Amino acid sequence: MSTIVLPGRSASRGTAIHLDTVTLMLVFSIVLLGLVMVSSASISIASKDGGDAFSYVAAQFTTMLVGCIAAALVFTVRTELLDKFAVPLLGLAALALVLVLIPGIGHSVNGARRWIRIAGISIQVSEVARVIVLTFIASYAVRRETELRSSLLGLVKPLGVVGIFFILLLGEPDFGAATVLAATAFGVLFIAGARWRDVLGLAVVGGALIALVAVSSEYRMRRLTSFRNPWEDPFDSGFQLTQSLIAIGRGGWTGVGLGESVQKLFYLPEAHTDFLFAVLAEELGLIGIIVTLLLFLALAWRALFIAKLASDAGLKFPAYLAVGFGIWLAIQAFINMGVNMGALPTKGLTLPFMSYGRSSLIATLAWVGILLRVYHEAVQATRGRSAISLREGAERTAPRRMTGEVQEA
Repeated sequence: MSTIVLPGRSASRGTAIHLDTVTLMLVFSIVLLGLVMVSSASISIASKDGGDAFSYVAAQFTTMLVGCIAAALVFTVRTELLDKFAVPLLGLAALALVLVLIPGIGHSVNGARRWIRIAGISIQVSEVARVIVLTFIASYAVRRETELRSSLLGLVKPLGVVGIFFILLLGEPDFGAATVLAATAFGVLFIAGARWRDVLGLAVVGGALIALVAVSSEYRMRRLTSFRNPWEDPFDSGFQLTQSLIAIGRGGWTGVGLGESVQKLFYLPEAHTDFLFAVLAEELGLIGIIVTLLLFLALAWRALFIAKLASDAGLKFPAYLAVGFGIWLAIQAFINMGVNMGALPTKGLTLPFMSYGRSSLIATLAWVGILLRVYHEAVQATRGRSAISLREGAERTAPRRMTGEVQEA
């Protein structure tokens, strides 16, 4: 088992800390690759008007340190406390999403009202709300397991809660985050035991509602239709995607070289955020794309492995937390890469751990802290059960040994 054991005051009494080295190395690799690419993609933007060329990567590095501290703090919180306070936290998340829509409280950037300013720091509420909503879904799946597995209503109830947050996110507007949240919640509830026919039926209804929401807005329709043929209007609605495709096409097999991207030089909008993957593809080529894809797949697989470990140890709620992280990571990374390659409509979704963004990186690293906590508790529970089994086995064999010794005497 790949783990670092940090002994506490008494490791024999179960206070040792178990850290999953595989998760740590995968996260470190993705974050480090992200820092390199943010540095490359943001230099031209940061240098504009005589600015510091490395200001963005310096801010990203600082954010990473804050995220690591957040992960360490979250790691100290027992998952049973997250389960206990899942509903109150859900209420706070809903309140925060309502407040962000109020002018004067919510801060607007590029027409989207997604941030709240606290002490001069902008916080993207949807990033934190996503973790809280999925924590509630995991808690519900344990508390209402029988109802979830046996009736349609057991699936409709939590999805109704998700629907409320979906509407609040649309109000920002943040259609991409809303869709990812709904898809991840569906995935967690399905793995928790929701019936096939209920999941498929509601998936069809949900897909139809999402399609209706998409076509009801001219802005969303323009995004949905432009990706099918961005070259039809390459200087307006298709500009962002055509520049991304040019970047990916220039990359070839091995890329043009780190720092040598041309598209990042004021051609490709959001080169250091939503379209960081396109710059990576241009500079590192197909090899860089494959390495990045494998890193995300490995981390998503590791999250599901930790979930299985927790499930085998009888820890259902922690297992569903790990499942939620794995599904969300896979979906959002897939969508971001798909958007960059023109396979999906353009959405304002970052590439997890890599794209520039304070709230996104901190919230995601904090979620890694939860994942590591799940691993720690699963290992503790597994070793505790093994110790009990060994002790019980020794107690059963002891009388037999004593009887044999008496007979020999």
